[in-house]
Amino acid sequence: MTTASICTIGDEILIGQIVDTNSSVISQELGRIGVRVREMISVGDIKDEIAQTIENELKKNNIVIVTGGLGPTKDDVTKSVLYDLSGSSGYVMNEEQLDIIHQILSSRGLDVMEINRRQASVPENCRVIPNRLGTAPVMSVRFPREKFGHEAVLYSMPGVPFETKGALPDVMSDIMDIFALSAITHRTVMTYGIAESALAEKISEWEDALPGNIRLAYLPDPLKGVALRLSVYENEGRKSAPELIEEQLWTLRSVLKDDIYSENGETLQEVVGKLLRTKGKTVSTAESCTGGLIASLLTSVPGASDYYLGSVVSYAVSVKENVLGVPAEIIAKCGVVSSECVAAMAEGVRKLTGSDYSVATSGVAGPGGGSESTPVGLVWVGVSSAAETKTMKFNFRNDRLRNIERFAGSALDGLRRFIKGGVR
Repeated sequence: MTTASICTIGDEILIGQIVDTNSSVISQELGRIGVRVREMISVGDIKDEIAQTIENELKKNNIVIVTGGLGPTKDDVTKSVLYDLSGSSGYVMNEEQLDIIHQILSSRGLDVMEINRRQASVPENCRVIPNRLGTAPVMSVRFPREKFGHEAVLYSMPGVPFETKGALPDVMSDIMDIFALSAITHRTVMTYGIAESALAEKISEWEDALPGNIRLAYLPDPLKGVALRLSVYENEGRKSAPELIEEQLWTLRSVLKDDIYSENGETLQEVVGKLLRTKGKTVSTAESCTGGLIASLLTSVPGASDYYLGSVVSYAVSVKENVLGVPAEIIAKCGVVSSECVAAMAEGVRKLTGSDYSVATSGVAGPGGGSESTPVGLVWVGVSSAAETKTMKFNFRNDRLRNIERFAGSALDGLRRFIKGGVR
């Protein structure tokens, strides 16, 4: 199988000044065309270390993709490394990239300086893939088989994420021209409401019985739940990879039942949206501790206006009482973090907006504000329709941000189960 390594260059990554999103995007595209990513590495702005890292990765992999270090300033040294690795004896001006530089700077009302022109100057043994969104071109070097004992190609891409993403189609096309690739098949099953450790225990017999060419990965996320990714990297049997995975899903469905909310990697908000659209129903939200996150998630789905009516972020007691109509006696007797309060909130926003369904949250995100009866991490979720209102209680032990995400995810999952008729 064709394998790859992704190397990100820059001290700013190592000190945490910026987050490396390039590796994730590149890895997804490589997997899509049938290349298996074996390693992701970050290296600082030290020429010798960059050179040694790239050479080591080329010895182990067919493809090495490097991002960063191609800017016009003195700390950008990747091009110099490529010069040495490619065995170049000089630089040449790439006129196509130079034209792009002129167009970009002219559109910004800027003059083209010599420092800008130098970005279009490339080592003579490097092949150029023009970067149409920025000033630094993509450069590639193909090495003879005898160099590393296998086919090997190096790509150097700009570090700016939107430029990297824009150039990836051309890079992927180039890779497909060089290597005979076999497809990698992934299928992602999404679960919610069961912790990763409990999930692993529940499906242990199923996992142990998986065929040797199917690999399973657990991918937990507070908003999405635990994803189970089934992957077939190499398949020489009579059945196709999708057929092999589908066979395994038959058994998994009977084990996990409604804990599975998607078999194709969809988010909870996407699944809830599909349920509402299919039924021709609408929903509204009343949020306290989640501060509008549920509304944001629901409206992040294209076409959400078909089923989402609106939200009341009732953070203050006065808003709960005066806007949502939560009776003052409920708050006085039961408190705002209670089954009774979220039930009244859910019913209040449903009646206020005229929606068919509603979901409400009230909890303690922390780090302060907790008590013995309402500890940090406690949340009540209420779901309501004209026929009934139900509430659910969850306890988490995380920091504020993670608690809020888990509150929102649990609310969406509770809404999903309620719409389907299966609230626990």
